[in-house]
Amino acid sequence: MDLKTLHKKLIHKKLTISVAESCTGGLLANNLTKLANSSKYFQMGLITYSNEAKIKILKVNKNIIKKYGAVSKECCEAMVKNLSKISKSKINISITGIAGPGGGSKLKPVGLVYIGVKMGRHLLILKNKFKSKNRNLIQKLTVKKIINIILNLI
Repeated sequence: MDLKTLHKKLIHKKLTISVAESCTGGLLANNLTKLANSSKYFQMGLITYSNEAKIKILKVNKNIIKKYGAVSKECCEAMVKNLSKISKSKINISITGIAGPGGGSKLKPVGLVYIGVKMGRHLLILKNKFKSKNRNLIQKLTVKKIINIILNLI
């Protein structure tokens, strides 16, 4: 995970970033703000852990959550699109998933994480199935993956 490279690139390219996290509980925001001068790019981090928070803060339509669940491509997409409207950042990231160790099912196992990335008109929704059942590891792997995705995009 090359946080320093990302940090330098975001500052150099004058890019701004905002995040809406669920299962990572602020870990991505924490990583993005670890280094000095992160205020040059980091705009906001919302931890919308509950369905209610996703609906009230991110304006995710409650019917999306009812029909597909909070851990779904559809919810992740609504989260990132609405975050981009709220934040006006150049890069917006949304995360929703099941970090475990409980809460999983056959259809939505522990380790299932959706990552949404919106940069300008580009929209990317990635479905990840991390093999681990370790909560901290799933969170760390998600953050590592996102940092690599952003580095590749910029």
